[in-house]
Amino acid sequence: MSKTLIIGGAGFIGAHLAKLIAKEGEPVDILDNFSRAIRDPFLREIEAKSCARVIDADMLDPKIPSLLDCNYTTIYQFAAIIGVRHVMERPYEVLQKNVVIQANAIELAKRQKALDHFFFTSTSEVYAGSLTHMSLPVPTPENVPLTLTDISHPRTSYMLSKIYGEAMCQQSSLPFTILRPHNIYGPRMGLVHVLPELIKKALALPKNGNLDVASVEHRRAFCFIDDAIEMMRLLGYTIKAVGGTFNIGNKEQEITIGDFADIILRKIGRTDLRVVPLKETPGSPVRRCPDMVQTYAATGYRPVIDLEEGILRTYKWYVENVFSDEGASSI
Repeated sequence: MSKTLIIGGAGFIGAHLAKLIAKEGEPVDILDNFSRAIRDPFLREIEAKSCARVIDADMLDPKIPSLLDCNYTTIYQFAAIIGVRHVMERPYEVLQKNVVIQANAIELAKRQKALDHFFFTSTSEVYAGSLTHMSLPVPTPENVPLTLTDISHPRTSYMLSKIYGEAMCQQSSLPFTILRPHNIYGPRMGLVHVLPELIKKALALPKNGNLDVASVEHRRAFCFIDDAIEMMRLLGYTIKAVGGTFNIGNKEQEITIGDFADIILRKIGRTDLRVVPLKETPGSPVRRCPDMVQTYAATGYRPVIDLEEGILRTYKWYVENVFSDEGASSI
């Protein structure tokens, strides 16, 4: 019988994936140290399922590989220090701890008796150096050569830790699949992301106020969480995914940040506000969009939630669960 472990499973993507697996009645363990994620109603609803279990543990503990079960057939590795603020404030810790987490996850995976799949969640940031130094095609396929941004810059630490994690998978002898998410959004994504940040700012502004938005001309391809986790699950059902690297995203939903802000204002009923452009965010690429040909071919799935519908669903969730009663959200 299949059994899944989701490392970092109480976070945004991990918890949505766990909910999908538990809904199908399959055994799933959610491992997290809760340094950022929380045991909110969303997670407690999953934990209430008889097939789901939450394990409060830290993947930095060197004993972890020997303490957990050895009968997982699928492992998803989401755990890492992420977020621009964390990366900029403690780059050495990002490098050191993300590599330790990955090493312990791989050691745990090697102890499994019948492991079919080890998924490592990398990042679209791995393309940043190639964008800086090369003529990078956009939409960007997974097979472009990876180069580094300035290694003295703190922001490089996160990207470098993920490239190192990918290399560890390649040399691990595990049945691995590397995932590179691109601008996944949706309910419970925390508050330090562009969508919930703009929603919160807009709701607090007075009538006819100004909504300050950075990098309005930068382009991103946004993918709703339900579509992202469906692609991740389907990759687990095909042998084509083993040993491969796959973008997770929605290239059909590419948009400028300025137009993205306009849609938000329309969907939350604040068309009285005016978007005021700020300076570009340092280190932020002008355009990022994934080539999805390989992922679509392997999964037979294309995203079904358009941007306006996804923004509306996200807005309603935050109003009901966070903004209206000052509820908590993962950070």
